[in-house]
Amino acid sequence: QLPAFGGGFVQAGGFLRLSCAASRHTFSSGTMGWFRQAPGKEREFVAAKRWSFGTTYYADSVKGRFTVSGDNAKNTVSLQMNSLKPEDAAVYYCAATSRALIVSMIRRKDAYAYWGQGTQVTVSS
Repeated sequence: QLPAFGGGFVQAGGFLRLSCAASRHTFSSGTMGWFRQAPGKEREFVAAKRWSFGTTYYADSVKGRFTVSGDNAKNTVSLQMNSLKPEDAAVYYCAATSRALIVSMIRRKDAYAYWGQGTQVTVSS
């Protein structure tokens, strides 16, 4: 399990920052991602970062508004969410794998071995 925190309630246009802890190995050489699941919908890819390559990937729906970053000293990865919209409301999950995923696998849920318990994000209109 990956401890995740930072969810909450915010008005449209506001911001939240989610954080997730991971092992040093995963953080340094693996891939960490964020997914979300709204009620009645499939869990979908939001963002990910391959640490050894330093590359980040985003879903089109969040590009330009969300940013993945990491804190080496604390072994945490964060998802800064700005300009939130009501459609961003969901349970957000942190996911990790010790592998540097190939690009075609980045957005696949089954590519990640470890998952957090999820944190609720609510956005009011």
